[in-house]
Amino acid sequence: MEKVTLKVEGMSCGHCVKAVEGSVGELTGVSTVKVNLESKSVDIEFNASEVSLDKIKETIDDQGYDVVA
Repeated sequence: MEKVTLKVEGMSCGHCVKAVEGSVGELTGVSTVKVNLESKSVDIEFNASEVSLDKIKETIDDQGYDVVA
């Protein structure tokens, strides 16, 4: 399992948390997703042989948020 923390701009409320955690959490290979609104970050634990980091970033982007790191 790999762990990564992504900086994500545009998240400001509970709906944002649900949108990001829900969409990323549905990806095959993702085991945990935790949004921190205060630090504008998303902690993700995933299996790199099942899902790529690019796919995770794309999924967040598709929800309308900007991954900056």
